[in-house]
Amino acid sequence: MLIVYNLGIRLYGLSIRLAALFSDKAKKWVEGRRNWRHTVRAAVKEREDGFCLWMHCASLGEFEQGRPIIEGLREKHPDIFIVLTFFSPSGYEIRKNYPKADLITYLPLDTAQNARDFIAIVKPQAAIFVKYEFWHHFIRQLSLNDIPAYLISAVFRKNQLFFKPYGGFFRRILKRFDRIFVQNESSYKLVESLGITKVVASGDTRIDRVLAISQEEKDLPILDAFCETDQQKKILVVGSSWPPDEAILLPFIKEQLPKLSAAKAEDWKVIIAPHDISEKHVEQIMQPLGSLAIRYSEAKKETVADYQVLVIDNIGMLAFLYRYGQLAYIGGGFGVAIHNTLEAIVYGLPVFFGTKFTKFQEAVHLAEHGGAFVIEEAEDFKLYFEQLQDEQAYKAAADTARQYILNNQGASQQIITFLSDRHLA
Repeated sequence: MLIVYNLGIRLYGLSIRLAALFSDKAKKWVEGRRNWRHTVRAAVKEREDGFCLWMHCASLGEFEQGRPIIEGLREKHPDIFIVLTFFSPSGYEIRKNYPKADLITYLPLDTAQNARDFIAIVKPQAAIFVKYEFWHHFIRQLSLNDIPAYLISAVFRKNQLFFKPYGGFFRRILKRFDRIFVQNESSYKLVESLGITKVVASGDTRIDRVLAISQEEKDLPILDAFCETDQQKKILVVGSSWPPDEAILLPFIKEQLPKLSAAKAEDWKVIIAPHDISEKHVEQIMQPLGSLAIRYSEAKKETVADYQVLVIDNIGMLAFLYRYGQLAYIGGGFGVAIHNTLEAIVYGLPVFFGTKFTKFQEAVHLAEHGGAFVIEEAEDFKLYFEQLQDEQAYKAAADTARQYILNNQGASQQIITFLSDRHLA
């Protein structure tokens, strides 16, 4: 199996290099790893003696899960040296200047030589992998050097290779972790079924992250003006929408929402933060809405309240937008999977999303307990939206959303305490 794995890694690297001829993202992936030994060696050369922690995240979503750990450890132990690696450009390019890490770089391709060299240069004293990262050579090299490796916010399902009769190679990777922190009880039982005892059902660190965001001060005068916060306008926030989501939402916003608002003597407004903010896609949203909508980049504080729809054409604001809302539509449910619902429910917002949500325990819980509403077609959205105009129905859904957050916080502190006690006491 190791031969197949090594061949797969080599072929993957070759395919990315070929794709770099046509894809900007693939080009960044290749260029970001060029001469990595020199770059990393130079970055750690002047490092003072002290504890070095290496955290690896696949991309931006995993970084947000690891972030509370970094920041909690940094606050308790300001002198530690933190190395943060990414696999994907979509994570690295956005967080390459993150101030809480001392070195931020791409993870080299998982070959035996790369792993040996990376560990020898960085010399970490502990390593954290977030959620789904199972790189054989890196994890093996840590084990050979007696460097403890931890997996955090992990989720496991029966259909993964670890639990197949032919999954021995991948089970051995899993068994090399010194401690595995999983998100839920079902993951705990699956890992335990492999004979792995160093597993803890600690919860999802994303919950602690969204709680921290919800408490941050953020000055957004355009949003304040658009939402007319002094007049308590009602806001539907659409987060990370894709064209199939917008095919349902845009006709509703243009044709049905004004009638509903008039019937209820209420003024609903909409904030749309699409997943793709390219000019082509933003224009596809703007065109059907006509004079109802304005782009955030063109909005002025003095006049933005005149519009019914504000289209966010930048990256990085979404987590702060939900604080203005009463309801949230989470995009992606008609594609691979929905996006982050926790960012919305931390404010007690009932949420709507499409049918691809079962990978996320919070979405499943909310759908089963009345805090989320699954949309299969346009009529579903209209029906549920109208139902939530009832004050008691809305309060029940909002309480369910809010309670999920309150009942599941604290995973980050559990991991921080464990790492501090074991390595930094």
